[in-house]
Amino acid sequence: GPCGPCSEIFYDQGGHIAGGPPGSPDEDGDRFLEFWNLVFPQFDRSRDGELSPLAQPGVDTGLGLERVATLKQRVQSNYEIDLVQPIFRKLLEFTSSSSVDEIRTEPSFRVIADHIRSSAFLIADGILPDREGRGYVLRRIIRRAIRHGYKMGLPNQFFHQLVTPLVDTLGEAYPELSSAAVQIERALSTEGNKFWETLQNGMRLLEFALGNVSEGTLAGDVVFKLADTYGFPVDLTEDICREHNVSIDFAGFEERMEQQRQQSRASEQFEEKTLTISLGDHKTEFDGYSRLSDVAQVVGMYKQSDDNLVEVDNLEEGVKGIVLLDRTSFYGEAGGQVGDVGEITSNGTTFAVDDTKLNNKQILHYGHVSSGTLKSGQEVSFRVDALKRQDTARNHSATHLLHAALKKVLGTHVQQRGSLVTPDRLRFDFSHDLPLTEDEASEIEALVNEKISVNAKVETRVMPYDDAIESGAVALFGEKYDAEVRVLEMCEGFSVELCGGTHVTSTGEIGLFRVTSHSGIAAGVRRIEAVTGRQANLWAKQNEEILSTLSQRLQTNKEELIARLDGLLAEKHELEDQLTSRSQQSAHDQASSLVDSAEQVGDINLVQGIVDGDPKTMMSVYDSIRSQLNSGVVVLGVVHNDRVNLVCGITKDLVGQFKANDLINHVGSIVGARGGGKPDLSRAGGGTDTAGLPGALQESRNWIEAQSQGLS
Repeated sequence: GPCGPCSEIFYDQGGHIAGGPPGSPDEDGDRFLEFWNLVFPQFDRSRDGELSPLAQPGVDTGLGLERVATLKQRVQSNYEIDLVQPIFRKLLEFTSSSSVDEIRTEPSFRVIADHIRSSAFLIADGILPDREGRGYVLRRIIRRAIRHGYKMGLPNQFFHQLVTPLVDTLGEAYPELSSAAVQIERALSTEGNKFWETLQNGMRLLEFALGNVSEGTLAGDVVFKLADTYGFPVDLTEDICREHNVSIDFAGFEERMEQQRQQSRASEQFEEKTLTISLGDHKTEFDGYSRLSDVAQVVGMYKQSDDNLVEVDNLEEGVKGIVLLDRTSFYGEAGGQVGDVGEITSNGTTFAVDDTKLNNKQILHYGHVSSGTLKSGQEVSFRVDALKRQDTARNHSATHLLHAALKKVLGTHVQQRGSLVTPDRLRFDFSHDLPLTEDEASEIEALVNEKISVNAKVETRVMPYDDAIESGAVALFGEKYDAEVRVLEMCEGFSVELCGGTHVTSTGEIGLFRVTSHSGIAAGVRRIEAVTGRQANLWAKQNEEILSTLSQRLQTNKEELIARLDGLLAEKHELEDQLTSRSQQSAHDQASSLVDSAEQVGDINLVQGIVDGDPKTMMSVYDSIRSQLNSGVVVLGVVHNDRVNLVCGITKDLVGQFKANDLINHVGSIVGARGGGKPDLSRAGGGTDTAGLPGALQESRNWIEAQSQGLS
């Protein structure tokens, strides 16, 4: 049995397992073992299967918080403990059941209670529903819970309302849950709204298909359509089928998926080729934090041959290739920061470095020989382009300040979702489920510039990864870090992140930070683009030139520009209103004139004519005629931009005798116009025979006569 402090949890004073019936140690033991799944980590298994004893073997009981609570509270399952009851009480409000005990035994409600907890904690960690990766796992969890709610007759938008009882129960122990409660509710509500309508449509399709299942198997085509059209993950369809004792034709589903993949590949405009890089085990020494130039030795050179790299002894003038040095100050593209550019030289030979990339622990210099011949083993000098490196460093350091500012202004739920740092600009993607307002963007920009203006020293230190995390440094989710990491701190703890990139030595070097755009790029992911330093000054100068040009054209000074523009816009709106009013009056007048000149074709009123104006005017005239005409046929035409447009309408009492789409095709064929529509209203356009329009409209009389005779 357990020893030490664990025995105080598991055993009572009589030596019985806690929670068991007194006097029945055997029964107690059986029940306890239901919860206690022992795992003994004792060996490290190598790839060849050899077992080596661990320095610190252990015992993993598998007895988590909920199982301990189940034992201590003397209940029969995890779903009866006090941590879960508030969720069931909230769910009770959405049902006609009379007690929590009544719904707690229902598997669907248990699924919902489990899934609200996992969903909430995932979102609190910065993960949002998405179409791939961990975001897709979260989306599947949420949709599965909503499907079980749908099954139990719960209303739309029930799921996010479970966040409050969850936070009330666990918020004190997990403060990150409380601080992110608003974001969690918003994300669950948004995802719920998206899925609810497709769930209803998809369930109708699935229920119909299940009612027509052949030999107990759901066709792969149906499974594919549910996934592709309605966003039903296959495991969700499988859950529902299992409830109906129906299996899934996975082979048919995979066949449809493969067809879609092939179609997708066929539609690609180019084929992406992967370059195979295998350059031995040489490790490049990087010394780019403290210097930008030095001497080194060429330890390898490579040219591309087909889709592979081949090692060569020399690179001649004009030849593109990759150079590997024993040491370098060139930064290889990583962490969103682009690779350095510059040159490698030796005795009249120059290799222009156009890009630098990482290959494990190797730093690869991509470029071309602009003069001379570069040889393997040769001693060379290298120099990084200092101006571009400095511009890149400004943008990279600003990115860190931006990340911290976003957390400060929008909330701690903000997590980095990607970045790009170049000499010209920076781009930062982050998790946030609402568009940025202009006030928020301005506040973020101002906060970054405030931190730049204090000209604080940028501190860097190398320490063990665990110590860095314990000190509060931000690590990016999904990134792999070495045992020793580089920690970058700015403005006395305002920003503390793990980062191997190149940075300024003090924040004042960034100069100026300007947000150039902000937008949404995916569900729950926003993007900010910005410039710093020289580019920020250029951006400001360009805006100043735009203001000067506007001032000249609007004949006012810059301070009066807004007032002048507002006045012009007000004048424009007034003129548009006058034009609309006159256009409406003109349409009404044309309509009245056409109604007054209506023809009688047998007992049918025919209103036809050519409208002055454009297709929009023609429709206004048509609407006015229809409001004045109780019964009849309307055929109108207009010539606009040397093209004939037509509209034909039939009043409801005559739709049984005539079809507007038939008439529009007949009249349109005369002038070359094409179109269609419904039996009571059809339109056509693109006619090229403008001279034939009067005759085409007159032909509508003959068509009505012919149709009337045919009916009689």
